[in-house]
This record gives sequence, C-alpha cells and structure tokens, in this order.
Amino acid sequence: MSNSFAVKFKGEFCLFLAAFIWGSAFIFQKMGMDHIGPFTFGIFRFCLGALALLPVIWISGAINKRRPEPREITPFTDKTLWLGALLGGVSNFVAGSLQQVGLVYTTAGKAGFITSMSIVIVPLFLLFMRKKVGRMTWIGIAMATTGLYLLCITESFSLQLGDSLVLGCAVAYSFQILIIDYFAERVDAVKLSFMMFMLAGILSGITALFTETIELQAILDCAVPILYVAILEVSVAFTLQVVGQKYTSPALAAIIMSLESVFAAICGGLFLGETMTAREITGCVIMFAAFVISQLPDRKQSAE
Repeated sequence: MSNSFAVKFKGEFCLFLAAFIWGSAFIFQKMGMDHIGPFTFGIFRFCLGALALLPVIWISGAINKRRPEPREITPFTDKTLWLGALLGGVSNFVAGSLQQVGLVYTTAGKAGFITSMSIVIVPLFLLFMRKKVGRMTWIGIAMATTGLYLLCITESFSLQLGDSLVLGCAVAYSFQILIIDYFAERVDAVKLSFMMFMLAGILSGITALFTETIELQAILDCAVPILYVAILEVSVAFTLQVVGQKYTSPALAAIIMSLESVFAAICGGLFLGETMTAREITGCVIMFAAFVISQLPDRKQSAE
C-alpha cells in the first residue's frame, strides 16, 4: 500500500510541478510575442526543447549499460515510438499554434479558461472510449471549472474568432493527454518527448516560412523568453507530464495540469505587478480544493 501511494504521489507531483512551470512560463510567452510571430516562436520553443533532451537520453543510456541487469530501452527505430511521436507531435503543434494565434484575437483571461476546458473534455472523451470516470473526479471537474471561471473570466463570455481558436487548442490538448496516457507506458518517455517536440518544431518552421517574416535581430531580442520556454516549459515540463501520466489517470492529470492558470495568475502578480481580486483568489482556492478532492476515491481504495 505504501509503495502504491509513493508511486501515485510521484506521478501527481510531476504533473503539479509541470503545471507550475507552465504557469510561470506564461509571462515569457507574452514577452516573446512582442518580438516574433507565434510560428517562429514555435520553431525555437519546440526544437531547442527537444535538443535539450539529447544529453538526458545519452546519460540515461550510459547509466543503463553499467547496470548488472540493464533494463530494456526503446530504440529510436521502434514503430510504436514513431506512432506516438507522430500523434503527440501533431497534437502539440496544433494546440500550441491555435493558442498563440488565438491570443491575438481574444483576451488572456478567456484564453486561460477555454484552454483549461480540457479538464471537462478529457473525461467526455473517456466516456466515449467506455472508460469509467469516478464520482469524486466529476466533482473535482465541476469545482475546477468553477474555479477557472472565477479566476479567468472578467467580461461577458462570447465565442468569437479567438475564442474558437483557443477552444480548438483545448480539444487538441485533450487528445495529447490521452495520447501520452496510452504511449507513456509502452515506450521510453524521454525519447517520446524528444521526437514529439522535434516534429512540432518542424511543423512550426514549415508554417512560419509561408506565414511570417523571420528576422535574426527579432530572434536575438527574444532570446531570453525563447530559452526559458524551450528549456523549462517544453523540455522539462512536458517531460514531467509524460512521466507523471504513467502513474496518474488522464482525468486527474487534466485537473492537476489545469492549475497552470492559477500559477500564471500568481506569477503575474509577483513579476508583472498584476493584482488579484477577491473573486480571483476564490477561484485559486477552489482550484486547489478540486485537486485534493479528486484524489479521495483512489486513496480510500488503497487504504482498503
């Protein structure tokens, strides 16, 4: 029982840390948009994030070879790895691109709420897949949705062009969560992340060539946001997501990762001087309560 709890905690902590990094990276993404286009930003965001994983892959392989009984590591030629990378990479590209472009036409508050609608979309997908979603998870989903609304929505809600684009991001992100949930147990998580990000970066590059003007000086001016987002948000956080989802249900994973919007609000207050209203603070509290409540059934079962 204690070992099961430790494994479960490991997965949840990885996802919690990923949500924190994503939330803190939001201010750097906003800074990046002041210099370069969303697809140009995506090139460096995903490709540099992927390249940062190469030393991790090499070191892990070297350590594994020295073990008395080396564990089996997924080779780059594995067909399952390629399939997961293809599906995950396309989902990453679509979700990231729709969100960045949607931010041009809608407010950050609406974008934050709509993107985090994955906490509702994922369980709905699971129902279509005939998988059981626990009662307390549904309560957590309802609370998290309420908290996100209080935290992010400050004006009348209407689905316009930007809102539609970000809603598409939420759908694509929900697919990514389910894709990772399936493949993370079958292939090497770090190699899966590397190939997903590289494909997303290549797709961003192809799109940027036809839609944006790429200028060296603008890229240099954007160096700090690019490096922060590439190394921490992409390389570290998304890998934490892949690892964390090995030990966490997709519905609960979506709730934990939706805490990104809470951390974004906190970091905005700390580093950009943004203030939080009583309504927004209430939203944060409800979000954290949803995270705790959604875990209760599993812990009861493990105690039994």
